[in-house]
Amino acid sequence: MENELPVQPLLSTATATPSTGTIVPKLGLVCITASKDVRFKTTTRKRLLQLELEEQAQILRELYAENLRRLGVAIEYCHRQGIPLYRMGSGMFPFADDTVGEAILPEFAEPMREVGQRAEKLGVRLVLHPDQFVVLNSDRPEVIENSIKILSTHARVLDMLGLPQSPWALMNIHGGKGDRAERLIETIRSLPDNIRLRLTLENDEYTYDARQIFEVCQATGVAMVFDAHHHVIHEGVDTYEDPSVAEMLAAARQTWANPEWQLVHISNGDKFFRDQRHSDLITLMPSCYRSVPWIEVEAKQKEEAIAKLQAEWIKGSPDAMVQYAPVVSDESIDELIIEEESPEVMELSEEIEEAIVEQMV
Repeated sequence: MENELPVQPLLSTATATPSTGTIVPKLGLVCITASKDVRFKTTTRKRLLQLELEEQAQILRELYAENLRRLGVAIEYCHRQGIPLYRMGSGMFPFADDTVGEAILPEFAEPMREVGQRAEKLGVRLVLHPDQFVVLNSDRPEVIENSIKILSTHARVLDMLGLPQSPWALMNIHGGKGDRAERLIETIRSLPDNIRLRLTLENDEYTYDARQIFEVCQATGVAMVFDAHHHVIHEGVDTYEDPSVAEMLAAARQTWANPEWQLVHISNGDKFFRDQRHSDLITLMPSCYRSVPWIEVEAKQKEEAIAKLQAEWIKGSPDAMVQYAPVVSDESIDELIIEEESPEVMELSEEIEEAIVEQMV
């Protein structure tokens, strides 16, 4: 293979179990639960702008207080359920990058520090995924400027929670605008430390494949979050056991200064193997993921999917949930993929940029 990447050993002995010498992957909950145990409140920009400034401040003050309380609930829930990683939602403190919200956030310095300490005490790792409006390599300077503003606010929240400025408390984003890798590298290199030191990049289905993201990560010194399902969609392969999956997992590990912190994503297609829509539960897992220390589970049924993986995959046989052949025929998959790759999907970056500009008005 051209420009073949060196493959590092996939065993992290620091997290190995004494009896077997193999690691036990730690699974993470994404934002909310399928039940009502973990939920957060929000408000719309339209509703907020209908109020006077004093009323806006009071609405946000009450919302921040409630969502911070609920973050504490989420941490306690994860601890009780044996889930050692929690992905915080990007909207817990809405409009904190606006003038009113920015002024209110410091009022919560002490309770935020206490929540962060509680997570550390209970052994729950906290990570964050900024929303799709973060595009660091846009052709429009105002979009990049606003994206950095969003990241700065998230970094401020992580700082207030007392979380380290490292990929342990990562902020994960996608590559953004296609064919703009050099601009992405340049922007990342210029970011302030509290953003750059936490930033991770993830491969996606259509724009930046795993090898391209790996190269950007090498150039910038940020860690790579490998997503196996995005990879198989982009490469058009029919199984997680394709050699390229293990190869790119190993390559991604090279970007983590501490390999024991490496985090990956797992999801399954809803209606067919390479369906980009997430399934309710996880029924297929790459066999190479047994070597991964941290896995975020992206499935609609959230904690139920995690419980299934804990019972059937982690405690199961080495081949549990491994699929070596296509779920449906190649012809059927190709027809469905063509249907999914609509112009609306491929032009999503342009729509996102327009939405960002609208938000700035």
